[in-house]
Amino acid sequence: MKLPKITLSPRQVLDDIALCLVFFTRLPLPVFDFRGRGLAAAIWAAPIAGLVVGLIGAIVFATAERFGLAIGPSAALALVATVATTGCLHEDGLSDVADGFGGGKSRGRKLEIMRDSRIGAYGAVALALSLLIRWSALSQVVEPTQALFALVAAHAASRGVLGAFMHLLPPARSDGLSAGAGTVSLETAIAGAVLGAIPLLLLGLGGATAALILLGLFFAAFHALCLNQIEGQTGDTVGALQQLSEIAVLLIASVALS
Repeated sequence: MKLPKITLSPRQVLDDIALCLVFFTRLPLPVFDFRGRGLAAAIWAAPIAGLVVGLIGAIVFATAERFGLAIGPSAALALVATVATTGCLHEDGLSDVADGFGGGKSRGRKLEIMRDSRIGAYGAVALALSLLIRWSALSQVVEPTQALFALVAAHAASRGVLGAFMHLLPPARSDGLSAGAGTVSLETAIAGAVLGAIPLLLLGLGGATAALILLGLFFAAFHALCLNQIEGQTGDTVGALQQLSEIAVLLIASVALS
């Protein structure tokens, strides 16, 4: 069985990387002309944006430790840096999904709550737990190099699964971010997943294998949950999946690298 191939010109590769950096980060980048290319076609490059986010977090971690801070505060500052770099894009999705799935009684009501910009109890708890778990896992690493490996692996791999999620699940509503992004092809989904999986080797062969297994379990469970709750996916669920996947990899990294 032959794997599908994705063929892009060098200019398209650079455009896709730039598009993902613009979409997934709040870095002060120049204005690009993407010539009509959409997120669905470019999302294979999302792990590269994740790599940049992870590098920024690792630099802050190393700088904090260099100035004599303990591991805990260094890990907290690294998380602050990654959240600031992404503009809380994925955290917003996680909180909206928690509020919608937890507080809505019907599919329509769940989608309505998820669109509401206000945060409820479910969303607040989900955010608090996400930050707590990520901080506690990152606090287990003791060297800047280990923090670099953990953050790069987590941020790249957690974005590598997004294309596959959008490919496998239909949009839950006819409008919104996910519907507007377009359809992710199988080739693009596979390219993103492979690109996101490569940095997991920074955790060692055993760590990479464990991370892939846990990522697969989280992916399958969340896929089934979204089908059951809203019969598809939205931009919020894509963001929530990134958060769950980042947690999964950081948990493995806390064991593999400590």
